Amino acid sequence: MSDLVIARSLFGTTMGFHIIFATIGVGLPFMILTAELIYQKTKDIEYVVMAKRWTKAFAVLLGVGIPTGTIAGVQLSLLWPGFMEVIGRVMPLPFQIEIYAFFIEALFMSIYVYAAERIAPWMRITSLVLVAIGAMGSAVLITNVHAFEGTPAGFNIVNGKIVDIDPWAAFFNPSFFVTAGHVALSAYTTGAFIVATVSAYKMLKAEGTSRVYHFHQKALLLSLVVGGIFSLLTALNGHESAQYLHKYQPEKLAAAEGLFETQSHAPLTIGGLTDRETQEVKYGLEIPWALSFLAGNSFDTVVKGLNDFPEPYWPPLFVHTLFNAMVGVGSLLILISFLGLALRKVFKKDTFPKWLMWLYVASGPLAVLGIEFGWIFACTGRQPWTIYRILSTADSVTTSKNLGILFALFALVYAILAFSVLFVLRYYFKKNSVVDDLNRADQKGVPLFSSNS
Repeated sequence: MSDLVIARSLFGTTMGFHIIFATIGVGLPFMILTAELIYQKTKDIEYVVMAKRWTKAFAVLLGVGIPTGTIAGVQLSLLWPGFMEVIGRVMPLPFQIEIYAFFIEALFMSIYVYAAERIAPWMRITSLVLVAIGAMGSAVLITNVHAFEGTPAGFNIVNGKIVDIDPWAAFFNPSFFVTAGHVALSAYTTGAFIVATVSAYKMLKAEGTSRVYHFHQKALLLSLVVGGIFSLLTALNGHESAQYLHKYQPEKLAAAEGLFETQSHAPLTIGGLTDRETQEVKYGLEIPWALSFLAGNSFDTVVKGLNDFPEPYWPPLFVHTLFNAMVGVGSLLILISFLGLALRKVFKKDTFPKWLMWLYVASGPLAVLGIEFGWIFACTGRQPWTIYRILSTADSVTTSKNLGILFALFALVYAILAFSVLFVLRYYFKKNSVVDDLNRADQKGVPLFSSNS
C-alpha cells in the first residue's frame, strides 16, 4: 500500500475503534438520566439499580474512550500536518471548547457515582443532566470539524495563503446543525439499543417468573421507547442531511445513489452494486422519482450525476453500499422497536416471540455497525478531499515513511483494549449480579452507588 493509503487506514482504524466508545459514551448517560428520572417519579427501586449498573459500565467505557480519543488527536497532528495547519488557524474553537465539555462530563459523573446517596434528588438529576450535556457537547464539537471539512467556511485562500479568517463563521459552517443533530440522535439511538441487547439476552437466559426477568423486561421496554423515538428522529434528520449533500456535495450524493447522469425525476436505488464500466447499479431496486423528492422535496428537482464532474473527483463508488447498509440498519431498528411497543401496548402481550428477542439481542451491535457505516460513508464520500474543494487528502498527508509498522502496532493495541473492556465488564457484572444490587437496594442504610466501585 502507498503511504497515503496506510495513513488513511491507520487513522480510519483509530476512529473506527474510538467511535464505538464515543457513541455509547453519549447514548448511555441519556439512558442513565432517563432511568433516574423515572425512579424519582415512581420510586421504583429497580430503575435506580438500572442507573447504577449502567453508570458502572459507562465508567469502564469512558476509561477506554479517553485514551483512544487522545491517540486520535495525536495522529491528526502526525499523519495530517497539512490539514492541521488549516485547522489550527481557522477552526481551533471546537478543540478548545471540547476540553470544557469533557471537564463538565467527568466532574459531574464523579459526583453522581460517589455522592449520589448523600445529595438531594434534584442534585442527582442536575448532575446527570450536566453529564449528558458534556458528553453530547464533546461529540458534537469534535464532529463539527468533520462538518467543516465538507462545508468549509470562515476563510479564503489567496496566493496560497490563508486570509480573512473568521473562526465563528468556520464554527457555524453550513452543515453544523444538521451534522450535530445527526450525531446526537444516532448516539442516543445506539445507547438505547446497547441496553436492549443486554436486556433481551438476559431475559432469554432467565426464568420468566423471576425478578431478574422482570427487571430486564423493564429495561428492554425503556430502551425500545428511547430507541424507537430517536431512531425515527435520526431518519428524519437523515432526510435533511441528503438535502445538504444535494446542495453542498452533489457528487457525494450521486455516488451514494449510483447516479451517473444528471436528471430530474431521479430514481432512488436500494441495494445493488455500482458498476463503473456500465455506469449503472446492478441488482438494485429502483424507486422512481424518489431521489429527486428526497433531494429537494419535489419530483422535478434536478439531481446532478457523476458524469458532471471530472472522474478524479468521484468518491469511491462502494459508498453506495455503505449508504444502503446505514439506511438499512436504521430502518430495521425503527421497525423492531415500534413492533415491540405495539405488541406490548396495543396487543397487551406479556412476552415477545423468541425470534424478535434475538433481533433485540442483535440490535446493539447492529446500531454500532450503522454508526460505522455512516462514519465511513461520510469520510470516504468526501474523497479525494480532506477539506472539500480546497485541500486534497494527498496534500494533507505526512511525508514520513514506514507507517506500516505503526499501523500493525496500533491494531494490536486496539485488539488488546477491546479484549480488556469485554473482560472487565464481564468480570464486574458477573461478580455483582442484578440480584445482589436489588437486594442491596432493598436494605435501608446500605449504599448502592458507592458499593463495589
